[in-house]
Amino acid sequence: MIKSKVAVLKTKPGTVVEDYSRLLDLLDYTKVLSPESDTLLKLNLSWTKYYPACSSQPWQVHGVIRKLLKDGFAADRLLAVENKTVVTDPMKGARNNKWLPILQRYEVKYIPLPGVNWIKYDFKSKLTILPKIFPEGIVIPEMFIGKNIIHFPTVKTHGHSTTTGSIKNSFGGLLREVRHYCHKYIHETLLDLMIIQKEIHPVVFAVMDGTVAGDGAGPRTMEPKVKNYILASFDQVAIDAVAAKMMGFNPMNIGYIRMCHDRKLGVGDPSEIGIVGEDISNVNFGFKTKRSFVIWGDQMLRKGCLKFLEKAALHSPLVFWAPLASNIYHDFIWYPIIGYPKIEKFFDTEWGKLFLKY
Repeated sequence: MIKSKVAVLKTKPGTVVEDYSRLLDLLDYTKVLSPESDTLLKLNLSWTKYYPACSSQPWQVHGVIRKLLKDGFAADRLLAVENKTVVTDPMKGARNNKWLPILQRYEVKYIPLPGVNWIKYDFKSKLTILPKIFPEGIVIPEMFIGKNIIHFPTVKTHGHSTTTGSIKNSFGGLLREVRHYCHKYIHETLLDLMIIQKEIHPVVFAVMDGTVAGDGAGPRTMEPKVKNYILASFDQVAIDAVAAKMMGFNPMNIGYIRMCHDRKLGVGDPSEIGIVGEDISNVNFGFKTKRSFVIWGDQMLRKGCLKFLEKAALHSPLVFWAPLASNIYHDFIWYPIIGYPKIEKFFDTEWGKLFLKY
């Protein structure tokens, strides 16, 4: 029995903006997502710097906003949002990833979440791990409550959660910058975030870009690979499962997908998901999840042989060293030495040339 639908299309740089329009039409999305309600556009910033497949692509933002406005959504009811982490800056990231010119062109407001009001929220639903991680209470952006939300993830691997997508994108919206405390229990955390979203958002929609997908040590130090796919669904579990399967993983072997499926928060079993658009039954990117040096070190401190140092290293005044070390490694070692040659190679592709035009 088919319980959920995921729309999938092949695309190319010359038609991608219009293809996003066709993608949304495959789901008759306006029957679920109403122009009469405020809608959050939750962008995905995994790195302040631009790196292919790492963060929401400009043509992804362009295609979806253009379609929404064409179908009667008012620009002043669309609110583009993104948060900071201990290693990212949402304003610099919006410029480097070329979101700002698109948002300004269509008069859609961009709201960095550190500047909004965050409140302690008492959830009616029973959560699994977040109350233990944040015993003083879970704080979320007040503006999220009661609003529809569209997630803008990319198809990529992740060293903590195997794959990342729509569900993980909420991690950067509903939790403050200390959300790295959740890495030790990442799958349970993503389960809780699904529960939270079901409670506070009337509608959750996801539009995922796989034009350039990330293989290896995600979410940043990956190998960008041109794949030419875009996906959309009203079922976050289903879209993450389909993306995982396309990458070459068994979705039901990934903790957060299995947990959400078992709790009936969405459909993670590909046999129960209806695909509209492309036939992807034989698609397998052959991706393999790897861990960056920073994620490897984080896991050693939280769950590995160095866990006896966890409290001192990550939960004390000494914690400043962790983001400092991450920034030094990613921005000043990996990016210029390893990453930039990959970016220059990417800029020679048709997708790279399109990025440079924005």
